[in-house]
Amino acid sequence: MKTRSTAPKKSQVPPVQKAADSIRRGRDVIQMEIEGLQKVQRDLDSCFTKAVDMIIQATQAGGKVVVTGVGKNLHIGEKISATLASTGTTSVFLNPIQAMHGDLGILAPTDILLALSYSGESEEILNLLPLVRRFGIKVISLTGKPHSSMAKLSDETISVAVDREACPFNMAPTTSTTATLAVGDALAMVLLDTRGFKLEDYAKRHPAGAIGRTLLLRVSDIMRKGNRVASVPSNAKIKDVILAMTKGRSGSAGVLDKAGHVLGIFTDGDLRRHLPHYPDIVNMPVSALMTRKPIMVKADGLAADVLQLFEKHNIDDLLVVDEQNKLVGAVDIQDLPKLKIM
Repeated sequence: MKTRSTAPKKSQVPPVQKAADSIRRGRDVIQMEIEGLQKVQRDLDSCFTKAVDMIIQATQAGGKVVVTGVGKNLHIGEKISATLASTGTTSVFLNPIQAMHGDLGILAPTDILLALSYSGESEEILNLLPLVRRFGIKVISLTGKPHSSMAKLSDETISVAVDREACPFNMAPTTSTTATLAVGDALAMVLLDTRGFKLEDYAKRHPAGAIGRTLLLRVSDIMRKGNRVASVPSNAKIKDVILAMTKGRSGSAGVLDKAGHVLGIFTDGDLRRHLPHYPDIVNMPVSALMTRKPIMVKADGLAADVLQLFEKHNIDDLLVVDEQNKLVGAVDIQDLPKLKIM
């Protein structure tokens, strides 16, 4: 009598795609989303302008933008709301399901609702809108179906219609959610421009982490001061500069006139570059080899400005001066990681 084997069957695992096939498919998906974004960009019309005006009027009246969406648009809506809030437009996200269980209290008469639904037929959103309108709150919808039930319940509709999803079944929200997010970003950035939102305003909303430190700190907060700032008079020799930099543990020294005004800068990089050409470099006058009219910053400037100067000019040291161009400090690029602003 034959017995059946009890050994487990090997699972039918699909063959691993070749790297080239994966890359090709990945590029195809991204291309589909690019084409979707291009369509939405072309279709953007006066409805977008009207929506911006509605939001400005609402926020000027003390209201906020309440964003709502369900399914994948719940996550897209949370991101749009967060972007609006971080760039100067007060905003919160309202889960349409939780709204029916007390969260409608989030809404105030001066608010404006930004509703997201590609089909425009999401049951949870359609249940919410009549209640919202009963409060006298205006509604802006982002949808791929401008004639949908949601659009009919809205005061203004922005189309986010795309030709197809990146999903091979044209089912999973991919291109459409990318388009919705992009239009949300566009709204946030236009509102930012309209209200004259500045870098300092952005910094106030991001006090933590590297962004906050970089944007909130002033040059005076990060610069070296006192004995840590190396400087020499204009008649000094290179050996005097080396001693000054060694004493201050600095990679550069400011060259000053008798009144303390900056005439130039000499760095340890300058020393290395000139050393092969001048055997007796230590006895040469610093005025002969210094960099004249160096790049400098003011003490009340932003630390972000320092980072930009370091990157733009490929330098490691900056002198800090006051309004009279007198040396008051120095910034060494090696100090920035310790301050956690790089």
